[in-house]
Amino acid sequence: MNIKTLNEVFFAVVERNSDRVMLTRESGAWKPISSAQLQAQVFATARQLQAWGIGKGDRVAILSENRPEWAIADFATLLLGAVDVPIYATQLAEQCVYLLQHSEASIVFVSTPKQYEKIASIQHQTNIARIVIMDDAPDLTNAIPMQSFLRNAVPGPDAELEDLGRAVEPDDLATLIYTSGTTGTPKGVMLTHGNLAANLSVSLDMFDVGKDDLCVSFLPLSHVTARHLDYAMMSWGVPLAYCPSIDDLLRTLGEVHPTIFVAVPRVYEKIYNQVEHKTQGLKRKLLNWAMSAGSANREAILRGETPTSLSWKTANKLVFSKVRHAMGGRARIFVSGGAPLGREIATWFADIGIRIHEGYGLTETSPVIALNNPINHRLGTVGQCLPNVEVKIAADGELLARGPSVFKGYWKMPEETAAAFEDGWFKTGDVAVLDADGYLSITDRKKDLIKTSGGKLIAPQPIESSLKANLFVGEAALLGDKRRFPAVLIVPNFPILEEWAHSHGVKFSTHRQLVKAAQVQSLYEGIVEELNQNLAQFEKLKRVLVIHTELSIEDGTLTPSMKLRRRHLEQLYKKEIDALYADAQSHVRAPTSKASR
Repeated sequence: MNIKTLNEVFFAVVERNSDRVMLTRESGAWKPISSAQLQAQVFATARQLQAWGIGKGDRVAILSENRPEWAIADFATLLLGAVDVPIYATQLAEQCVYLLQHSEASIVFVSTPKQYEKIASIQHQTNIARIVIMDDAPDLTNAIPMQSFLRNAVPGPDAELEDLGRAVEPDDLATLIYTSGTTGTPKGVMLTHGNLAANLSVSLDMFDVGKDDLCVSFLPLSHVTARHLDYAMMSWGVPLAYCPSIDDLLRTLGEVHPTIFVAVPRVYEKIYNQVEHKTQGLKRKLLNWAMSAGSANREAILRGETPTSLSWKTANKLVFSKVRHAMGGRARIFVSGGAPLGREIATWFADIGIRIHEGYGLTETSPVIALNNPINHRLGTVGQCLPNVEVKIAADGELLARGPSVFKGYWKMPEETAAAFEDGWFKTGDVAVLDADGYLSITDRKKDLIKTSGGKLIAPQPIESSLKANLFVGEAALLGDKRRFPAVLIVPNFPILEEWAHSHGVKFSTHRQLVKAAQVQSLYEGIVEELNQNLAQFEKLKRVLVIHTELSIEDGTLTPSMKLRRRHLEQLYKKEIDALYADAQSHVRAPTSKASR
């Protein structure tokens, strides 16, 4: 499929004349939205935007959880040649100020009264002239109800709007997606229609799907991975079931039974943790036996085959099918993106019969650079690069990329744009390895590499991923840059740790007391000691700092896309980290105690 603009995706959906393009949950039941309904509502929204003076190049912000109105506002904006600015629903009001000021958006669509109040509180600091609310909220007198023009949507074509939409060129700007700002001020990534369409055209050929499939849209649409996924599904004719909250995901999976499951690693990690944690006693013995049978058939699963041995069939019936049932029971394609998927997690899923196709990309590359798929798949890699993307490895190991999906620059940031390129190649900031068969492996973010005072370079992500595969570890961050040796900061998986503490007689009333308990310290030292057995001598972790608070977007330790803000975390706990290293100055030792887990 040769797609040149995102408007062509919309027109393809309309021309397909499907009875079920989208599904939305209302009053406990799933309601379908047809091609004709979507067309009418997009046209109604576009006409309203026109009436407010929105035209080519103008910016329209969207602050909402995943729901049909998100896509309607998006397509309406794009039809006019305008530019949408997605904002994470989890962003704080003060964070929204910068995005709205910098993008100079004049209209913002919000989902709920809570989101309306957030924008209304900072509206005077921005150029926002109108706030459009998706929910029915009659008490908000200054909010413009989106339903007021959606209810009056007239079915049928609109020649003027269609002409406008088809006149949009591939080089026209489609969206400004602001980076999470892991190291500083967020940057507005300028993605054109051609950038996003080029990525779609190639990735669409990798999977055999169609109208009989179904996908749940739950990853935040303010993230380019989720946005790309929804466009891809619509291009394929795959219906989308919108799930506004991750808390509703399990219920949604059980109700709509998707055939395509796309998630970030955190979701796969949670599934793994729940299975491992809830399996006790005789069920634990059964799981261990089943995992052994799965491990023996791992290579067949990774080749896309269904094992035929009696042991695997039995394990599948008694154990593996139960896990898949919790994920809806029908999923046949599993994809992971948005962050690195730990090898231990990918291997565990392979052993239960689920081959996860891990991919890699960035906002600046629209987003996919490489992707495993049913034909070409290799565990531990992010797959082969898309055929329209060129890559090369720089002398320092950094991955460079170029191609039609690579962005044009950062909005109103010419110096940052110039710094992002080298002789026409985009500098991804990731350290990578490309094997002889063209499979790409990402080692770590270049800026996250830890260099000890002894000059040893350590890639933290693989070590952190291994730690997070342990049920007791919620988050892990390696320490040691410019210091004598590496250490680790660990955020416990508190529900599991509390249960363990109660069963081991550890008395506590707060998380602060819990992590300071000698038995808990010993537990985490034991976890690290076990990991150290598989690390090179210079990578071995010599100290463990267990903290009593979980990471959050509010305290700045996580980005809105749930990525670790490593430098901010280190600054927040600088006193404790300095004390950890000061205590080790006179006597450096590796953890030696090993707790029963």
